[in-house]
Amino acid sequence: MATISDVAALAGVSTATVSRALNGKSTVDPVLAERVARAVEELGYTPNGLARSLRRRETAVLALIISDVENPFFTAIARGVEDTAQAAGFSVMLCNSDENTAKERRYVEVAAQERLAGVIMSPTTGDSDVRPLTTHRTPIVTVDRRLGSAECDAVLVDSRAAAREAVRHLAAQGYERIGCIAGPPGVTTADERLDGYRDGLRDAGRKYSAKLVRRCEFREAGGHEAATQLLPKADALLVSSSTMSVGVLQAMAERGLRSGRDVGIVSFDDAPWATLISPALTVVAQPAHAMGQLAARLLLDRIGDRGARPATTTTMAAQLIVRGSSTP
Repeated sequence: MATISDVAALAGVSTATVSRALNGKSTVDPVLAERVARAVEELGYTPNGLARSLRRRETAVLALIISDVENPFFTAIARGVEDTAQAAGFSVMLCNSDENTAKERRYVEVAAQERLAGVIMSPTTGDSDVRPLTTHRTPIVTVDRRLGSAECDAVLVDSRAAAREAVRHLAAQGYERIGCIAGPPGVTTADERLDGYRDGLRDAGRKYSAKLVRRCEFREAGGHEAATQLLPKADALLVSSSTMSVGVLQAMAERGLRSGRDVGIVSFDDAPWATLISPALTVVAQPAHAMGQLAARLLLDRIGDRGARPATTTTMAAQLIVRGSSTP
């Protein structure tokens, strides 16, 4: 494969002149520019457009690695990232890890190999392997979840406090056997929401029982299976994501159960459909779009200033929005 040095040698000019000619600089002598063009054509030289763009800072690319593009929470984060990146002249490459560490690792390797300007990610686990990025000194910002394997900026939500408030609300409504459908172990948000569930039970004078807890993937099928196991025992559920809640509501419908009347439901994330069902779903609303915007701003700051500034963690608050699904 021909290099820029090969083009310069054939055209009889310096590599700097080749670079200026390929970038359309008006300071290049037209005769020299013509010689460069002929050399490029003869050698079949293809410039590395991405590398050039990163040097010129005109069309840089960011990677956004999220857990599930079908989850409205992550979709809103992606929109916030893209809105901010586009305004700054950056494009965004969206990568869906599917909570799969091997798939996540492949995207991390691609981002490093292609020398993308920076990466925003919602890590599959706190120990996600990002060494290809740190080796290339690629800036990283995590969103929604912590990353223990590298020091980087993070944008989080106080999931523990939000879960605690949700459980206290259910207890205040008179529900006695409050269960929890939590995400998989090792996912920081899942662990924090389970901790908040315990906190809320303690505040309400209720005892924690492992029989009222199920841990599963942040998926519709996981929510359905967990609800099927818990509904005979629990009269209320804290559900850790809106995708899980779809499965929970399906399991309830199969048993002729109605939210609020038969089973109290509070779900994380205010999905677009949450007010379209009857009764409307009580939710813990997270500022997903704002999280994406802030993550992008932090990453752009890191790209512009690669100094050794300490990593920062920004923790945003969630909002409990009470609707009919948690009202007996």
